[in-house]
Amino acid sequence: MSGISAMYNDTAVLFRRSLTHSFRSPEILAGITISPVMFVLMFRYVFGGAIDVGETTYVNYLMAGIFVQTIAFGALTTAMTLANDLEKGIVDRFFSLPMARSAVLTGRTLADLLRNAFTIVVMILVGLLVGYRPGGSVADWSAALALMLVFSFAISWVGALMALAVPKVEALQQLSFVVILPLTFVSSAFVKTDTMPGALRAFAENQPVTQVVDAVRALTLDQPVGNTVTASVVWSIAILVVSIPLAAAVFRRMGTR
Repeated sequence: MSGISAMYNDTAVLFRRSLTHSFRSPEILAGITISPVMFVLMFRYVFGGAIDVGETTYVNYLMAGIFVQTIAFGALTTAMTLANDLEKGIVDRFFSLPMARSAVLTGRTLADLLRNAFTIVVMILVGLLVGYRPGGSVADWSAALALMLVFSFAISWVGALMALAVPKVEALQQLSFVVILPLTFVSSAFVKTDTMPGALRAFAENQPVTQVVDAVRALTLDQPVGNTVTASVVWSIAILVVSIPLAAAVFRRMGTR
């Protein structure tokens, strides 16, 4: 069997392992279903009446932010499950097997990509139940979903890199929230950035979550997209270009210890 074929087979095996683990673990299922639903209901019914977004209803404005927030927090699942495997010595067992080491990270991030796609579908259905009425065409929705999945894949690699750098579940959980929480809340996900003070607004308007949220919102609501789609793609590619080689380098060093 050629090296490339063996790598694909190893990746497929670990992809199935990660996917099976995700859908058989109550805590992971809760994280990809219950938590996002709670955010939708909380912002829709608790804060929605107090926030004026002007040109559309708040629930229409909100849902793009919920989509991107959910996939951003999906990086936590990547990080936590990988750190758990590292702590339990499962990754060390993989190192002792005649398998492609790249499959350990690639299989996991691809499984998380599919898991995030499932979560987005759940969020769309929940949004429709609470009044979400998107106006984008099939082509617009296809572009929005593609943007979200590419960004999801990029963020999963960030999660993998964090787990390799801090392979302790408790410490990693704190680090993950420090990294992900400001990016999701200091953005256009839930409120317009022009309501923020100067420095905070400048950060919010130029960070990746805002670009992806604005692109998804414009596409799904049939609004002008401006340069948000291009910015979203550039951010996602930049994150992948940085995080994949770094994660691979750290992972290789772990295998030589």
